[in-house]
Amino acid sequence: MNPYFERLGRTVYERWQRKNFSLPAFSSVAVKALNELPPSEYVDLPELIRDFLLDDEQPFQTSSGFGQPELIVHDNPRFYIQVLFWLDGTTDIHQHVFSGAFHVMAGSSLHSTFDFENPIPVTARFQLGDLKLRETRLLETGTTVPIVSGPHCIHSLFHLETPSVTVVVRTHSDPGTDPQFTYLPPHVAIDPVHHDALTMRRKQLLDVLETTGDESYPDLVLEMLGALDLERGFLVLQNCVSLLRSLGAWDKAWNRFSKKHGNQASRLSPVLDEIIRRDAIVSMRSMIEDVEHRFFLALLLNIPERDVILKMVGLRFPGKPLETIMRWAAELIQISETGAWLLDARLPESTDGETDTGELQEASLSALRQFISGVSNSGHSGFLKKRELSVLRAVFENSSWRVLAAPSVSVSDTSLRSRAKRSPKG
Repeated sequence: MNPYFERLGRTVYERWQRKNFSLPAFSSVAVKALNELPPSEYVDLPELIRDFLLDDEQPFQTSSGFGQPELIVHDNPRFYIQVLFWLDGTTDIHQHVFSGAFHVMAGSSLHSTFDFENPIPVTARFQLGDLKLRETRLLETGTTVPIVSGPHCIHSLFHLETPSVTVVVRTHSDPGTDPQFTYLPPHVAIDPVHHDALTMRRKQLLDVLETTGDESYPDLVLEMLGALDLERGFLVLQNCVSLLRSLGAWDKAWNRFSKKHGNQASRLSPVLDEIIRRDAIVSMRSMIEDVEHRFFLALLLNIPERDVILKMVGLRFPGKPLETIMRWAAELIQISETGAWLLDARLPESTDGETDTGELQEASLSALRQFISGVSNSGHSGFLKKRELSVLRAVFENSSWRVLAAPSVSVSDTSLRSRAKRSPKG
């Protein structure tokens, strides 16, 4: 049992006791204790790991799946302290049913906070509203952040180093703050803890049909969507959207769903698009180890505004933000049997047999520079004319790069949409 965490726990308990265990006071008590006794300075991580592996005298461990893993290092009837390891973890956008504070003990993370405006309950566990980004900032080692239960503390974390380690001082549960919503931008709040067992089993059964390549899959989904309520229909679409699109059955499925649910359904279409985009970025994070590249992925995932991304890059790295991003782009190009990829954007191939792979990549980077800066680039103009700049723009705008693309001055939005083709990385 680690003596530091016993000391930290005792400090929190005694100070909170002096506040008569006032729930609103707990977060500030936890923040102050973590700042005065910062784990990043007092805890030897290898020693903590060794102690936990070899000493049986440890606090009771939960079966929580949060963290990779979660270690309970101090347990009190009123609160507990956990150490969370993150290897490739990126948290969903979520709120909490507990209060306290967390401290970055090792590594760093990009921390985003949000507001959920104009909430409309559809059911007790499913709401529609408008999720708006409030702030994004970099949390370096040694940073402490308060946690307030309920919708006033909606946030997400994108961990940069492997591992990143956080220490959390938290209550067990705060009355009246349930459910602990997860947010699906830009319009959905859903309770991930409450499971409709029948819907869960139905999704699992659809997964069986997907795995076995059953041809009845799209027709069965259509029948389900015609009968299910808004919440369960959305959950089925969330489970099936990628496969339905690959099968060419998405338009029929969406038309069935939107016809049944009208205006409410229209708010869910961008949510499903965003789920696909975010899932792609999160999956790429697990394959990318470079901290700078992970920082860039975190920006693409969490910040919807091009100018804010450029500002964040400029604050952390010397030189012009555009040049930093273009350096990352050149480093991130990958060539495989499926083609050349820049993150999840599949770069176009030569159709004339005369342009080599290197020139195609260089021209694609030249086009990307033009899209981000909004300034025409004369380099590789012959190739860009032949391949059509609008096609290259469509490639990037239908990928994780879309948020960085400045508005086109030469290609109409209508033309872009009509020519865009989704190319998920395979």
